[in-house]
Amino acid sequence: MTPEQFREYGHQLIDMIADYRNDLSDFPVMSTVSPGSIKQQLPTQPPVNGEDFQAVFQDMKQIIMPGLSHWQHPGFFGYFPSNSELSSVLGDYLSTGLGVLGLSWQSSPAMTEVEEVATDWMRQMVGLSEGWQGVIQDTASTSTLVALISAREKASQYALVKGGLQAQRAPLMIYVSAHAHSSVDKAALLAGFGKDNIRYIETDADFSMIPSALAKTIADDIAAGLHPCAVVATTGTTTTTAVDPLSAIGDIAHEYGIWFHVDSAMAGSAMILPECRWMWDGIEKADSLVLNAHKWLGATFDLSLYYVKDPEHLIRVMSTNPSYLQSNVDSEVKNLRDWGIPLGRRFRALKLWCLIRDQGVTGLQKRLRRDMANAQWFAKTVSSTPDWEVLAPVHLQTVCIRFTPNNLPTNQLDDFTKAWADALNHSGLAYVTPATLNGQWMVRISIGAIHTEEEHVKALWANILQISQQVLQQQFL
Repeated sequence: MTPEQFREYGHQLIDMIADYRNDLSDFPVMSTVSPGSIKQQLPTQPPVNGEDFQAVFQDMKQIIMPGLSHWQHPGFFGYFPSNSELSSVLGDYLSTGLGVLGLSWQSSPAMTEVEEVATDWMRQMVGLSEGWQGVIQDTASTSTLVALISAREKASQYALVKGGLQAQRAPLMIYVSAHAHSSVDKAALLAGFGKDNIRYIETDADFSMIPSALAKTIADDIAAGLHPCAVVATTGTTTTTAVDPLSAIGDIAHEYGIWFHVDSAMAGSAMILPECRWMWDGIEKADSLVLNAHKWLGATFDLSLYYVKDPEHLIRVMSTNPSYLQSNVDSEVKNLRDWGIPLGRRFRALKLWCLIRDQGVTGLQKRLRRDMANAQWFAKTVSSTPDWEVLAPVHLQTVCIRFTPNNLPTNQLDDFTKAWADALNHSGLAYVTPATLNGQWMVRISIGAIHTEEEHVKALWANILQISQQVLQQQFL
């Protein structure tokens, strides 16, 4: 493709995306295609000769678009916000279009230094001290893996350069909330700890980790000859956005000399609001933390921010220094290949840099406050409606609800909950996520898409009331 062809098709592409964003409300929120239907419409073999790019646009319209669930839709209330503010889209477009690669500072100096600036802007925006340094990873799963590998090596006196975990006389133990994200389990397994060496700590009525239960479990493990390694606390758990008490957990971690990592992938963005920073009381006691700017904040996926207090623990484990990457300025700069798993990195910082410059701190704060106000309205409305209940405290923008009609047998409640949520999703009017809490099914309403206003939240509630009653009458009574 020549630069002139790129210019022509690029204008069409921007127009297509702009039209898509303008017309989002016209699409059904959740894709209703059948498994395999997209593949059936695509050739089984690659084209021998190049095609006109107009054919790509045509297939996008006729084949790809029907197979998408629309995360930017104002009726999207599923999973978590994965906002893609258009200014950040332009940053991603710039990154891809420039096509530069960060292997070292010297390979693209601006890539490293813009990342340093953007991550430090976020440090200031969320109220962290100057003792923290940040780096961009792809997702929270990778950030948590990096944290647990760092914890493993600190606890084992850097066994990776000796006999590894096989040479350890006592198993290294990981401590997490029973409501921690599944990525913590995955990271612990990939880092070699083993499922048997993960301890799930009891939670209270608000689904927050109980510090006394953590302290007792650690003490019991030490008495049994085991070696405590790391504790992972969560602010904003996936199911209910519960908040673990960081200060008390941090004191316990310090007492026993173990790594303290905070998973704030979802709630971290809310720390740009001073009124939300009570959730981070004690954050300065942590060794590392993760927040995903590609969730609620609005940076285009993928952009996970990983912060550490002492980067030497990270660099000592992640560093790689082949001769072809060495330069005479290495002692003066950061080589971000030493701050994560990949050797090369994209210019991801442009997505965050463009977002913050476009929105400003006050613009981002205004949107998050809007979402939290809408969540409070929704929770209050649900709680005041007979036979409906809110199942967990609403700290942020997620509301967990259940409909329990008096005339419905208890043993049918789970099936009914999943049925009305599925009917709502297939209606195309909204997208919500069923999940289990204390062994029973409920529905999570995650409010926070960029275009979701109060009118859309009120429409959601009206649709829930209508569809749940229809499902109750037609399928369960």
